[in-house]
Amino acid sequence: MGIQREMYESCMFENGFFKNDDNHELSDEWTCYSLLPEFGEGNYWVYFCEDLFSISIMDFCYYEDLILELNQPDYISICYYESVSGEELYPYKRLSSSYIKSNIGKGKYKALYHKNIPIRCIGILIMPKYYEDYLKSKYPNEYENPLNAFASVNGSTNFPELVFLLNQIKNYKLNGIAAKLYYESKVAETISIIVQKTKKIKPIYTSKSISNEDMESLRSVTSYIDDHFGYNIHLDHLAKIACMGKTKLKYTFKKAHKCTVHEYILNKRMSQAEHLLTNTNLSISQIAQVVGYKKASNFSEIFRKNTGILPSKYRNLSLVTKLPSS
Repeated sequence: MGIQREMYESCMFENGFFKNDDNHELSDEWTCYSLLPEFGEGNYWVYFCEDLFSISIMDFCYYEDLILELNQPDYISICYYESVSGEELYPYKRLSSSYIKSNIGKGKYKALYHKNIPIRCIGILIMPKYYEDYLKSKYPNEYENPLNAFASVNGSTNFPELVFLLNQIKNYKLNGIAAKLYYESKVAETISIIVQKTKKIKPIYTSKSISNEDMESLRSVTSYIDDHFGYNIHLDHLAKIACMGKTKLKYTFKKAHKCTVHEYILNKRMSQAEHLLTNTNLSISQIAQVVGYKKASNFSEIFRKNTGILPSKYRNLSLVTKLPSS
């Protein structure tokens, strides 16, 4: 058994999944893991190309909040969530739909997934044997380690080529050598378009550490946003708080928080909206006002893009109480 299969199955079995050989929704090339009824419902499919790469398709939800802890081997991964609600915990980052999430695996991973909210995602995980040994031997004079390229696209909301590619994989139905060749080509294409996209990104500053003075200024900006995210916040005002120019503030903020100022504000608003939908009787319109949107329709559309479902459905799902199976 390869390291990938060991990693997946240990994680699956520890968190309520079982190997389901009777599920044939996808082609026979995929291994299906289904949630036990006492934990939730849905499936997690994986295509293994042992020790080189794997492709996964998730479509499930838990009946109770799940804290996932995983000791990761070395790998790089890329995925796209169609629906999700939760947070990565080390470092803290809200999980959102409709954006590209990359990960450079190594060490402990910990995340919280919210109950009853569908987790729908497709992703590719690539092992060092592929991105170091195989690529380096195949292209010895042109090889570039793709780790930095994968890290640079994390959080991208405008990468339609990659989203289209992942959806092609999800919808492919053939078996046998045709499927194996197809999936191999799509993994190579994934690396290609990610590397190509990052070549077009020009850094504003050379990479250097943030000074203690600038970090203190950023803490003031972050505290201000945390207290005022429900209001209109202008970059000019934040720059004055930080005693920085706008360009420097944008750069240092993203370097420190791994997201833009706008994304940070949006994440605060959506996290608060999820809390209010689940724990209060406030109307959708009232919640929209609390988190900074004048029109409930605008709020609902932004919430849908962020989680994959509308606020009213999110409330209904999050409040469902599942009866224990007899």
